[in-house]
Amino acid sequence: MDDIRFEAKDKYVEIEVRGKLTSAAYEHMVPLFEDLIIEKQGKVRVLFIMRDFHGWTAGALWEDLKFDLKHFSDIERVAIVGERRWQHGMAVFCKPFTRAKVEYFQMEELEEARDWLCAGETAKA
Repeated sequence: MDDIRFEAKDKYVEIEVRGKLTSAAYEHMVPLFEDLIIEKQGKVRVLFIMRDFHGWTAGALWEDLKFDLKHFSDIERVAIVGERRWQHGMAVFCKPFTRAKVEYFQMEELEEARDWLCAGETAKA
């Protein structure tokens, strides 16, 4: 993984990735995410920003599937921001693994993605 940033905001978590996601990135990110779920005591919203994104390693893909299955009901909304070439694949890939509302935004729509995530109240578990 070239770079990963994880930041808990008021109503959501921002995850920004560059390059290729690796299993090491998940080892860093998953405990932070799980701590946030415990802290919020309810569903969270996720802003996933992909800059110069090149996909996943096989190990990272496996970690992602395990994460998605474990947290199937913990995520309320997901805004995916990135290049158009990832839009269809991410939408198809995410759908079976979450109950969350998922929307895709182009990089120039980053602020709209943040607004969409913050709209309305976060549901409590």
